[in-house]
Amino acid sequence: MATKETKQRGRPRSFDRETALEQAVRSFWERGYEATSISDLTRAMGISAPSLYAAFGDKRALFDEVVAEYGRLYGGFLSRAVAEEPTARRGVERALREAAAEYTLPGRPRGCLVISAALNISPASAEVADSLRGMRLSNVRDIAGAIRADIASGELPPDTDVDALAAYTGAVIQGMSQQARDGAERTELEAIAELALKAWPRKTGGEVR
Repeated sequence: MATKETKQRGRPRSFDRETALEQAVRSFWERGYEATSISDLTRAMGISAPSLYAAFGDKRALFDEVVAEYGRLYGGFLSRAVAEEPTARRGVERALREAAAEYTLPGRPRGCLVISAALNISPASAEVADSLRGMRLSNVRDIAGAIRADIASGELPPDTDVDALAAYTGAVIQGMSQQARDGAERTELEAIAELALKAWPRKTGGEVR
């Protein structure tokens, strides 16, 4: 019996792990953390529950891996835009336009997994909600840091309310995600982005950037 069990443990997996993980990303992206059951996951991933637990651990461990995979494949555009563009406003403008495109791209779930996955979550899953909230707040801090740099360089007025402007931008992006899930098209989200940019203060000297 011991020999048989050893052979079973040594058998290679009969599924492609990366493909299964991609299907798990889509499941959590579409339904959110709380509403996605193990049976939903095994059905989407095409594997049995024992195989899921052996390959990925429990639901929470799988979700952590899903969030990392989502960030690698689909997310991270906001922090990249803010880091790569020469000013905070230029970075936010790029991020908002990319959000309008990414959140409505055909062939995959709408909106942002990091924003929507923790909606309607129960107290039992509070750690998941806290983790995703931390990721969203990290984006806001990135924006705030870029705003402070622009104030120091004279790109923005010294009386710019850094925290309020960064939080406002984060709220717009979260709202765009929800609008996309409610059926808004790319052009509608781009219009929201244009209006949001009008709230940014003018450059010192009056020039709008």
